[in-house]
Amino acid sequence: MTFTKHILVFTALMSTAVLAQAKDVSLDEAIKLRDAGSIQAFDKLNALAIAQHPGGVVHETELENQWGRYVYQIELRDAQGLEWDIELDANTGEILKNQQDD
Repeated sequence: MTFTKHILVFTALMSTAVLAQAKDVSLDEAIKLRDAGSIQAFDKLNALAIAQHPGGVVHETELENQWGRYVYQIELRDAQGLEWDIELDANTGEILKNQQDD
């Protein structure tokens, strides 16, 4: 096997390992986490995302457990009609990602 093939195989394996570390959290589990104070209320997290894009509308949300960290993912359309992908730390509200959707 050539060096290039080794690199490609290694990259593919590492990508698979990283993807396997993100786990969707069910609605029931998310409610339990919120009630226990492990994550912030969903309306508060949505408000944090909308504050980044005033006049925006949330279209989709998802909570994932990424390597033990709860990440709240939001798809938002701003007042100009642009789509944004936003990720927040569901515990602290820290903005982890705020990028225009391709």
